Amino acid sequence: MGYSHQRWRQAIAAAMAISSFYAVNAVAQEGSASGEVRRVDAAAGKITIKHGEISTLQLPAMTLVYHAEPALLADIKPGDKVKFTARREGGQYVVIAISK
Repeated sequence: MGYSHQRWRQAIAAAMAISSFYAVNAVAQEGSASGEVRRVDAAAGKITIKHGEISTLQLPAMTLVYHAEPALLADIKPGDKVKFTARREGGQYVVIAISK
């Protein structure tokens, strides 16, 4: 009886660990970085930024297209050096703040 009870407890512990992992990942993640703007399409609400690693979003250094509110992009143009904060929302990366 001791062996099966121990296996049952291990199975519950494993299930709890997996559910905790998914609960943490379901929360919106944010991170800040510096980079250079490569392309801006304010009408479509998109900006392409070449940036360094953003560890909180698990992104290596790369060039990535982000979504953004068009109003945030009004004064931003290709070649600008920017600091920005992005959030992962539903599998997309969204710039929530940006400054030159």
